[in-house]
Amino acid sequence: MSFKQLPLERANRLINHGPTILVSSGSKDEANIMTAAWCMPVSLKPPMIAVAIGPTRHTHELIIKSGEFAVNIPGKNLLKELWCCGKNSGKNEDKFALCGLTPVEGNHIKTPLIKECLGAIECRLDSHPTAGDHSIIVGEVLAVWAKPDVFKDRFKVEDFKTLHHLGGNEFCLPGKVVRI
Repeated sequence: MSFKQLPLERANRLINHGPTILVSSGSKDEANIMTAAWCMPVSLKPPMIAVAIGPTRHTHELIIKSGEFAVNIPGKNLLKELWCCGKNSGKNEDKFALCGLTPVEGNHIKTPLIKECLGAIECRLDSHPTAGDHSIIVGEVLAVWAKPDVFKDRFKVEDFKTLHHLGGNEFCLPGKVVRI
């Protein structure tokens, strides 16, 4: 695997800046990818993150069935692949093949991670309460991965641009990092 493992308590710092993510679900035989903009850290001890997913989505079904999922953080170079995953259903299509992404094995879950992404977080499903028309898929963080040089105590957004969904077909990139 071409990631380096990070401490579990750093999972929130990998996603605190609010990137649009790719949620992978299922197993090697029936894997799926979903684009999601609603993701956040929800606990430090134990490390947990949450993703809002509609219960009619194929990804929702696969996560509930398998009890696991992965949050993958794409860089700006994956805009077309991210859009492809968001615009197509994985119910009858292999989105890895359709969108030109490569599945790779994690260490703790059967759900594949996405090789081309800047980082990934392996999760075990903790709960999935309903919030209006979505479920809040809460996952306990089992492993945190980032490509070399992407992370040094925080995600290096000044060097590795992530995509941030503004609505519709518009995204933005992070700008200059400022300190106080």
